[in-house]
Amino acid sequence: MCLDVGEVLVDETRIWSTWADVLGVPRFTLLAVLGGVIARGGDHRDAFALLGVDDWRDREPAVQRRYGGFTAADLYPDALPTLAALRAAGWRTAVVANQPASRSAELAALGVEPDVMAMSDALGVAKPDPAFYQRLLALLGHPRPVSVVYVGDRVDNDVSAAANAGLRAVWLRRGPWGLLGRDADGHADATITGLGELVTCVAALQP
Repeated sequence: MCLDVGEVLVDETRIWSTWADVLGVPRFTLLAVLGGVIARGGDHRDAFALLGVDDWRDREPAVQRRYGGFTAADLYPDALPTLAALRAAGWRTAVVANQPASRSAELAALGVEPDVMAMSDALGVAKPDPAFYQRLLALLGHPRPVSVVYVGDRVDNDVSAAANAGLRAVWLRRGPWGLLGRDADGHADATITGLGELVTCVAALQP
């Protein structure tokens, strides 16, 4: 069982609010533009272009300094209880996502302790690249792909990409990508609205 980070374990409101503050843009404006971009099927980075911010990459170090990493308040309330429930149900757990390498230590400090944890920056490959899922399977000891469930909020990065790699995919419909993004088009093996539904949901997915 592998879980994504953003909008699965972690509420990303604070990081996007930090981006707005560093860019000098009202928070509501950035969040609304981001939602519009997602609803149109665009890349989240397109929001910066719409706001006329061409040097956003140069601002990222300042954003990360101000953000300061994940805190307990950033975790969704169902994150830690669900990880514990999965372990109690006999699932091996993994957290592998598109994130800076530093997020692994930050999550561990908050009590997120899966069997495997790795971030894309450390792996050198990111979703939706098929190589990301091959690296994930290697980290898990090369199980049959169909025996691995990937839980994510994004159809493009998580659901379709995981399904195309042969994994089972669970679509968590929360956060802007989960609610505004394109439909899963049959790629999701299951759809949930909160992690509290996950243990019951995946029991039916075991091959």
